[in-house]
Amino acid sequence: MKHQEQLDRLVRFYETLSLESLSQLPAIYAPDARFKDPFNEVRGIVPITAIFRHMYEQVDAPRFAVGTRVLQGDDAFLVWDFTFRMKRFSRERQCIRGSTHIRFDDGGAVVMHRDYWDAAEELYQKLPLVGALMRWLKRAANK
Repeated sequence: MKHQEQLDRLVRFYETLSLESLSQLPAIYAPDARFKDPFNEVRGIVPITAIFRHMYEQVDAPRFAVGTRVLQGDDAFLVWDFTFRMKRFSRERQCIRGSTHIRFDDGGAVVMHRDYWDAAEELYQKLPLVGALMRWLKRAANK
């Protein structure tokens, strides 16, 4: 299947991600790749790398576990759990569940990476003050 090897390599990269392994990004992503998540929208290896470096400044022990993978032509879809400990606020292990749409170019490099996850449910509700407000608003909306 076209791009199966590249998808396997990408999943391995994310499941073994470390600050040191970020140097592998240029071998996986195209130089002008687009990356979008609930907080960022950038183009290019340097800004994509900066997003991951910033993640390591904010959290300890980040780990991705990819469950479902779907590959069709140049497009792939991944369903994952991202676990981590916040450096501020709570030191409890946290989990964000989300998915990613990937598009490969003809050479197998990632040209588009788009993460989908609910920042309100998966992150904001877990923060001390903001979380209390979010839970109150959710209860008020459901009455």
